Amino acid sequence: MPVVFNKNIDEQTILSVWKIEETETELLDGLQLKSHELEFISSLNNGKRLLHWLSTRLLLRKMLNTSEYIDCRMDEHGKPYLVNSDYEISLSHSFDYAAVMISKDKKVGVDIELIKDKIKKIQGKFLTDVELSQFNDSDNTLALYICWCAKEAIYKWNGRKGLEFKQDIHIYPFETAESGSIRSRVSLPERTAELQVEYFKVEDNYMLGYVVAK
Repeated sequence: MPVVFNKNIDEQTILSVWKIEETETELLDGLQLKSHELEFISSLNNGKRLLHWLSTRLLLRKMLNTSEYIDCRMDEHGKPYLVNSDYEISLSHSFDYAAVMISKDKKVGVDIELIKDKIKKIQGKFLTDVELSQFNDSDNTLALYICWCAKEAIYKWNGRKGLEFKQDIHIYPFETAESGSIRSRVSLPERTAELQVEYFKVEDNYMLGYVVAK
C-alpha cells in the first residue's frame, strides 16, 4: 500500500494519502468485514467505487495501527464515524487516490480531487461573483480546485446536511499556489465560524484540502 503522504497535523490529528494500486482481492485480504459490510460492497458492482470503499477502510485501519475489527459506519447525515471509538474521522477519494483524517480531540474534514478543466463549467454553482472576481487569470483551474476542496472539506467537517457551498461557505481572497492556507467564513445554523483550510497539490495532478477545528 503506497502511502504517498503522512503527516501528524498536531499531537492528536493525522492525515494520510494513499495511491490505490491494489486489486480488490488484495484490499479485501487486509480487512475484517462483517456480513452487513459484505452485503453493502456486493452492491457496488466492482470498479472504482468498490476500490475506493475498501481502500479508505484499509488506510483507516493502518492509521489506527490495529489488527482488531474496525466498525466504520455512516450516520443519518452521511458522515462516517467509528462505533465504540471517540476518534473523529473524515474520508475522501478520487480516481487513484484515497485520503483519511483522524483526530482524538477535534472535528476534521478532508477532500481530494483530480484536477480537470471541466470544473470551469460549474464554477458559478459553488462560488459567488465576489469570490470569482479575485481570479484575474483566465486559467484559474488550480484556484477553483483549491476553493472546491476547501468547501468540501468544510462541509465534511460540519458533518450535517443543509450547508450550501455558495450560500453558506465564503472563501476570503488568497494567492493561488500549489500549497498554502486560506481563510473562510462559514454560516452555521447556530453560529458563524471562521476556519482556516490547508491545501496542497498531490502528485499526479490532484488537489487536497483539509480543515481541523473544534
